[in-house]
Amino acid sequence: MSEAPSVLFEMDGQVAVLRLNRPDRLNALTPEMLDLIAASLRRAVDEGARAVLLTGEGRAFCSGADLAAAMTAPPEKRQLGDALRDHYNPVAETFAALPIPVVNAINGAAAGAGAAIALSGDIIVAAKSSYLLLAFANIGLVPDAGSTWLIAKAAGRAKVLEMALLGERMTADDALEAGLVTAVAEDEALFETAMGYARKLAGMPTVALGLIRKQVASALTGTLTETLEVEAVHQKIASGTSDFAEGVMAFLQKRKAEFTGK
Repeated sequence: MSEAPSVLFEMDGQVAVLRLNRPDRLNALTPEMLDLIAASLRRAVDEGARAVLLTGEGRAFCSGADLAAAMTAPPEKRQLGDALRDHYNPVAETFAALPIPVVNAINGAAAGAGAAIALSGDIIVAAKSSYLLLAFANIGLVPDAGSTWLIAKAAGRAKVLEMALLGERMTADDALEAGLVTAVAEDEALFETAMGYARKLAGMPTVALGLIRKQVASALTGTLTETLEVEAVHQKIASGTSDFAEGVMAFLQKRKAEFTGK
């Protein structure tokens, strides 16, 4: 019997559902699993998905890097900086480059690089019992996989330093208050709540949503003048889509728009 893939992929209508699938290891990350996450995100686009929903199998979202597997490797292969460049960073870049929105459903622990993956979504729903944990300093490492940038941009300098230096759990409610997640759901309602967001996004003007993702990322690092130009370029593209024409006609005809993602 062949081993189950470390990332499960299925299409639910126009939503690509990805599940981290090493539940016996709390979905701890290996290089191969990271490569499959990035490949699965690209596959979602290739298969025509208009939104992605990412969650974890079992009782955790992702416990971070599989340290046990890493430490069994020979010393010459424990170059963590190289592992970040070759496997972790490409996942962060793939999330950022997607032309479709991502909804993440955080079940249980999202620790270390798992916290970075959890916070890479556009809409993030956390189960009531879930938590974020930057555990790096507890074992003599530094935050990675984009967690420094993601948390600093969302919650500010004080919050990222608190999380990174103290290495303590942040509850779902505290993450909501800090602006790190979109919503908190009861554990049993997590998936359906997240899927509700994903299905809504999948029925919206897909091109415009992809441009919005890029526009916000640009605004986080750009000047006002640079952002104004990005908005003008993106508006030119969006205004040439069929969805824009449909949206205007639906507004004028006082009916619900039927967007096709084109």
